[in-house]
Amino acid sequence: MREDRFYIVNEKVLPEIFLKVIKVKELLYTGQVKDITEGAREVGISRSAYYKYKDYVYPMSEGVNSKKLTMYVSVSHEAGSLSRVLDEVAEAKGNILTINQDIPINMTCYCTITIDVSSMNIQVNELIERITSIPIVKNVKVFAME
Repeated sequence: MREDRFYIVNEKVLPEIFLKVIKVKELLYTGQVKDITEGAREVGISRSAYYKYKDYVYPMSEGVNSKKLTMYVSVSHEAGSLSRVLDEVAEAKGNILTINQDIPINMTCYCTITIDVSSMNIQVNELIERITSIPIVKNVKVFAME
């Protein structure tokens, strides 16, 4: 399995499509558009282009040293599922800032977790890999880093 690698790149050299995907995400987050179709139309890209890149590009604040990570995690609806994810964060010395958990649907529980990663003893990509490798975890997506 190839390890994901992350880079910090000045927006001046990014292809325009990446900037437009980030703009759609911002429009959705702020409620300026009601859905992806409307956001994609607003910035001038296709929905398929948005879906192709949405999980791979996100803005980062000015500082190179990230302090907060917000991720979206879906887990099987079983007793202790979320606890196992939080145990991985605690083992890495991450500090949970917020947890938002939706009502389970189709035996899957959806959570958004924000973590202070400034004191972690591992890299963020390693934490994501560890969480992803938990058998009850169905999906992990990085939503934002700040």
